Amino acid sequence: MRSDVRISFIGGGNMASALIGGLAGTLTAGERIHVVDINPASLDGLKQRLGITVAGSIDAAVAESDVIVLSVKPQQMRQVAADVRPHVANQLVLSVAAGIPAAALSAWLDGYRAIVRTMPNTPALIGQGITGLFALDGVSAPQRALADDILRAAGATVWVDDETMLDAVTAMSGSGPAYVFYFIEAMQQAGQELGFTPEQATQLALATFRGATELAARSEEPTPVLRQRVTSPGGTTFAAISAMEQSGVKPAIVAAIHAAAARSKELGEEFGRT
Repeated sequence: MRSDVRISFIGGGNMASALIGGLAGTLTAGERIHVVDINPASLDGLKQRLGITVAGSIDAAVAESDVIVLSVKPQQMRQVAADVRPHVANQLVLSVAAGIPAAALSAWLDGYRAIVRTMPNTPALIGQGITGLFALDGVSAPQRALADDILRAAGATVWVDDETMLDAVTAMSGSGPAYVFYFIEAMQQAGQELGFTPEQATQLALATFRGATELAARSEEPTPVLRQRVTSPGGTTFAAISAMEQSGVKPAIVAAIHAAAARSKELGEEFGRT
């Protein structure tokens, strides 16, 4: 535990709550975590559950922090940066807002460079997320390690050296859970059409995804080999995969991820105008 680390969160929504839940009592004590949010209900729940300190507006505790986590909506970031700017001195600043380039945030903070931009995903809510991270040149080695420790409270981490790769992270893992849910929906529908109850179809679909992904994670063999082992020529899986290939499922998925990356780039340009 880094018992001396003080962390302030600006914004106490779902992603911040997931991080705080993983940090309190593990990386640092709950009372050394401070959350600023305009929603009293969110603050009260976090305070009662985790023993953190809270405030309805940016206060002196933010200036005394070692880390400031900006966890607000992209369209709110410019104003939040302006509000927090007088309190920024030597802290590590973590941005959890999608689409805001680190350079834009730096400009809004009067050229401050100790900034790490992150892109987590929603499985962080159960500690099973994965986060892409990019650091500006003002981030020290200890601050980089601290940023990694903080985001690991929500799952795995992947660092990129080129910030534009965060658009690809957004397309792959940021939006990725929706692709999985979409496929599960299709399996549930097919299961019900084949005669299962909704509960049975859901159980079968979820258990299949859970088991297959865990098998892929544990196996030393690549996923195409794992797929081929299930796909006997002329068998049931072969019929299913053939139907998917005839419908262009794989190219459609690849195209969808490229579309998400392009949209992420567009949003960055829109929200990040300085």
